[in-house]
Amino acid sequence: MPFRPAIASMSLGRAWVHELDKKLREASEAGFEGVEIFYEDLEYLARTYGEVSPATLLQASAKLRQTCDALNLTIIGMQPFLFYEGLIDREEHAAKIEKLKVWFKIVKILGTDIIQIPSNFQQGGISGDLDLIVRDMIEVADLGLKEDPPVRFAYENLAWGTYVDTWEKLWEVVTRVDRPNFGCCLDTFNIAGRVWADPASPSGKTPNADADLKASLENLVKTVDVNKVFYVQVVDAERMTPPLTPDHPFHVDGQPSRMSWSRNARLFLYEQDQGGYLPVVEVARVFLKELKYEGWVSMELFSRTMSDPDPSIPHTHAQRGIKAWKQLAKELQL
Repeated sequence: MPFRPAIASMSLGRAWVHELDKKLREASEAGFEGVEIFYEDLEYLARTYGEVSPATLLQASAKLRQTCDALNLTIIGMQPFLFYEGLIDREEHAAKIEKLKVWFKIVKILGTDIIQIPSNFQQGGISGDLDLIVRDMIEVADLGLKEDPPVRFAYENLAWGTYVDTWEKLWEVVTRVDRPNFGCCLDTFNIAGRVWADPASPSGKTPNADADLKASLENLVKTVDVNKVFYVQVVDAERMTPPLTPDHPFHVDGQPSRMSWSRNARLFLYEQDQGGYLPVVEVARVFLKELKYEGWVSMELFSRTMSDPDPSIPHTHAQRGIKAWKQLAKELQL
């Protein structure tokens, strides 16, 4: 499968600010071939049919699939299935499984087979017991295997995850789950943003940033089975000046600095004029060249700009995203 550019629906603007149809149209016209669907977008679309319920979510899914088909956009996955693994309250866990059964129906209608699970970043009510985390992931994987067609799960380490915040910890879970439909999503931000960058530091970097990233990426190439990489995401972020300390405007009490940074200040690749500074090309080169990954490359973005009500936002984000993809493809000779 050749490299194919995708963009997350959320990247083009907040669901409650910009209509999904417009965002999808801009993505298609910019030249994107695929799109990640955010549950939040689907939920807002469902509200046009009444209260959000399994029935209205399925109605919205059918409408969304129709729109994407008309725009020649492949839906590559649905995300995020939040706050799942390691829950201490097993009744809450059971409720998540019931929700997942609705998601199975949704992804069938959307024509995709991937559900993305980001690592749990709740600050309470979850366990770091790896045995429990693995059991939880085996449960969803086995349920997914019973579906026709089978549903795959792309686990993603978030740089601010409570217990799974690095690709190394992610990979241990993937390896122990050991199911053909359980793999991962590798993200340049969540790798570089954890091992190399620190938004709360005056330098914007961790103490041994370059050496640690080099060692981590070398280990990734030696360790990760590319067949377990279901898709990748490529994105940069602003250097926080001043640092994202408790007196910073982006700071939120009880929220890790990397999460506050991620929610407000990501950028598309090659936007150094806006403060981009992560070694994204270096990480992407490892994914796309050294690891020899081929497939969907998503230009996912979170930013305070997505809440801007300016109607031009979906267009400008789509154009920025495809420009970044084309420049990356040229630089890496993809």
